[in-house]
Amino acid sequence: MNTNLSSPEGSVDAPQSSREEQLLTPQRLEIGQVVAERDFHLTRDSLVRYAGASGDFNPIHYRDDFAQSVGLPGVLAHGMLTMGIAVQPVVDWLPAWFEISDYQVRFTRPVLVDAEGGADVRVSAKVGAVDETGARIDLTVLFADESVLGKAQVRIAARAQ
Repeated sequence: MNTNLSSPEGSVDAPQSSREEQLLTPQRLEIGQVVAERDFHLTRDSLVRYAGASGDFNPIHYRDDFAQSVGLPGVLAHGMLTMGIAVQPVVDWLPAWFEISDYQVRFTRPVLVDAEGGADVRVSAKVGAVDETGARIDLTVLFADESVLGKAQVRIAARAQ
């Protein structure tokens, strides 16, 4: 599924739940199983909208001249925006009775957002570990075919009753 974050119309569509997804339990997950994948397209408009929502108006996120003056190769996507889009496919995949109980990443490389072409980010979510209470989902997040988040892991667990 492709998601364009450059306009208000570019909303994230949650996938339709199948009968199998509705019966998800940790025991049905297999290590190595890909549970979600998505491509996101970021534009400078995406960054301005995110800056407005987050209050992060650091000029490295919208001005090439400023970003370059502080030694950066160009305008960077906000780290928290990158982190947010990385977990979104897992959020959309989870059934209602599961929750994300922990989410951690290590930022390893910036996402450069070109003024004209934007940036394409690919997210893949794969089961990394399973136990009786839930699972660890490992995220691979790529920009320009290189990983931008290291040790990106989401812990999912059944909601407490």
